[in-house]
Amino acid sequence: MRRPVVRNLTVLAVSAAVVSVGAAAPPAPATAPAEKVPVAVGHGGAVASVDADASAAGIEVLKKGGNAVDAAVATAAALGVTEPYSAGIGGGGYFVYYDARSRTVHTVDGRETAPLSADSELFQENGKPLAFADAVSSGLAVGTPGTPATWRTALDKWGSKRLATLLDPAERLARDGFTVDSTFRAQTAANETRFRYFPDTAELFLPGGELPVVGSTFKNPDLARTYRQLGREGVGAIYRGDIGDDIVDTVNKPPVDPDSGWNARPGELSDKDLAVYRAKLQAPTRTTYRGLGVYSIAPSSSGGTTVGEALNILEGRDLSKASDVQYLHRYIEASRIAFADRGRWVGDPAFEDVPTKELLSQRYADSRACLIKDDAVLTSPLAPGDPRHPARCATGGKAAPTTYEGESTTHLTVADKWGNVVAYTLTIEQTGGSGITVPDRGFILNNELTDFSFAAANPAVHDPNLPGPGKRPRSSMAPTIVLDQRARPVVALGTPGGATIITTVLQTLTGFLDRGLPLVDAIAAPRASQRNAAQTELEPGLYDSPLRKQLEALGHSFRLNPEIGAATAVQRLPDGKWLAAAEKVRRGGGSAMVVRPAR
Repeated sequence: MRRPVVRNLTVLAVSAAVVSVGAAAPPAPATAPAEKVPVAVGHGGAVASVDADASAAGIEVLKKGGNAVDAAVATAAALGVTEPYSAGIGGGGYFVYYDARSRTVHTVDGRETAPLSADSELFQENGKPLAFADAVSSGLAVGTPGTPATWRTALDKWGSKRLATLLDPAERLARDGFTVDSTFRAQTAANETRFRYFPDTAELFLPGGELPVVGSTFKNPDLARTYRQLGREGVGAIYRGDIGDDIVDTVNKPPVDPDSGWNARPGELSDKDLAVYRAKLQAPTRTTYRGLGVYSIAPSSSGGTTVGEALNILEGRDLSKASDVQYLHRYIEASRIAFADRGRWVGDPAFEDVPTKELLSQRYADSRACLIKDDAVLTSPLAPGDPRHPARCATGGKAAPTTYEGESTTHLTVADKWGNVVAYTLTIEQTGGSGITVPDRGFILNNELTDFSFAAANPAVHDPNLPGPGKRPRSSMAPTIVLDQRARPVVALGTPGGATIITTVLQTLTGFLDRGLPLVDAIAAPRASQRNAAQTELEPGLYDSPLRKQLEALGHSFRLNPEIGAATAVQRLPDGKWLAAAEKVRRGGGSAMVVRPAR
């Protein structure tokens, strides 16, 4: 049996203040501390995720003959154990798959859905929108989970192994435990107050009533049993079985500590909501950039359209020759414009007439790119354009601010020895999701429905992201695969981070493709995120650099964000090897692994 990998004990700056809360002398770790490795090169396939145990689960499957889809499911299941505040079977996500045999890209939309009873006023009381804090830890915020259906759909279509086989590494990990690191403890501490509202959550994640100790072994036997049942019965146990019954009961009657005083508003999830749920097979978004094909997820996510539009806006300038200031200026402005269009046009296409093709047309991008000036800054909120009727430099529309979106989630990237590739982003929304653990099942439910607009951002502008019956809330997830002119993979990547996902993927792609950064350095580069707001967010590496002053001289305004995203990627090398890359520092560093490391 493989012993759990000890996760990186690097203390994040943002969590240093809470790591010592409730600390006791830690017991000796089960294994010697092992550093995560942010880059690995070799043959036979590759896995990159935020967690060493999860990456090892994917590598185990690849070594036993599984393909990239099999390994992606195994990695995702393991992340449900070690990253339970970011992902799990109580959530959803988007799966992008490159088939090496046909040289084609396919996607699965596994986004959560609102109950069939929902309407546009789901998050309103007495005609007024709820405060965000009143909604997040409630049954009202929980959407129908899509992750289990995503696994089933992907495996049925492209997998080669049984679900039970793929869940085995994660089941062992949940049963035997993993070593608590400072990131896990800090995330628990940040959620401690609301976790204590729910006795089942407190019992699991606050063992003995205390924060988990760094270096201790964390076990989740309930989740191990849940995975075992899913392996035996299939995901029908969730959508038509007793696990689903438990989910419905928990959503509609959240098990709250009566002494907490917390009003966990009930949801209206039904057995029918689970029974009718389907993960959607759909075509990817596609655009060309520097002669390469860029493929990502189409709406209900806005990731593919918004990254694609921004790349098209940047296509007209040679960013490889631009100064650092010129590059960042154009990148920020392209992001601002693309987010203005995202807010007006992108929602669930089952409910909204989303002009996906037009948003991704070079003609439309050119009509918007001319708004960018080298010596001036656009003002946010910027008005959207009309992709169906492009008008050069048009600014006549009505502006609406970008609505809030949580910044958790996780991403994994996988390649196999046959050349198949998966980029998969999955989530339970904000860190800790709804905070509600399904009793005796070991997983937290999402609060994904808070990604809907609670009310129109501007009553005078149509908002495509209001709730509706069975509707998918708009996402920013952008798992992306880039192909060369012979339709072979160049790079695949993705990241968590809410709406900053879009800017992180865009900046990483341009850093790698235009600025010539090695992939691991493109991931590590300090980030800027502009989302049609008055201020652009900067990580410390940019905020504290002379570049900020030079950009401010052009008219930019900034605020500090300690950490943006946590990307992972794989790159196909010319000699048949794979390079896996992950974060060097963010979220304690990521984990890149290959089946047979190069010597």
